Amino acid sequence: MIILLDSSTAVCKITLVDGDWRQEYSWESDRTLAKWLLGYLDKILKEHNKAWTDISAIGVFEGPGSFTGIRIGLTVMNTIADSQRIPIVGARGDNWQDEVLAKINSGKNEQIVLPFYDRGANITKPRK
Repeated sequence: MIILLDSSTAVCKITLVDGDWRQEYSWESDRTLAKWLLGYLDKILKEHNKAWTDISAIGVFEGPGSFTGIRIGLTVMNTIADSQRIPIVGARGDNWQDEVLAKINSGKNEQIVLPFYDRGANITKPRK
């Protein structure tokens, strides 16, 4: 089974892919993404009688989008891919899911996916 994740907005989107079968999930994660992402993934895996070891690859939306959401999502998925020793690939744009699935099906493994922010950091000056 392949997991696809888009954490670039306040609504986190997860898609499970197993052959021709796809199941999409989303939840209003807003500021709870770091607290609940692993639990939410575990819940949907269990709904399909799957375990973490059933994940064969991961595809992620690498940005642009929410600075914090993308960092949290990619950190969690990079960690899962590393610990399970499975491929992880990223893409951006409207067809990102098709692109990551093509990469996975061709045997590609980026080993770590870095975020794409589309602009430099906006660092504010201290008030005092």
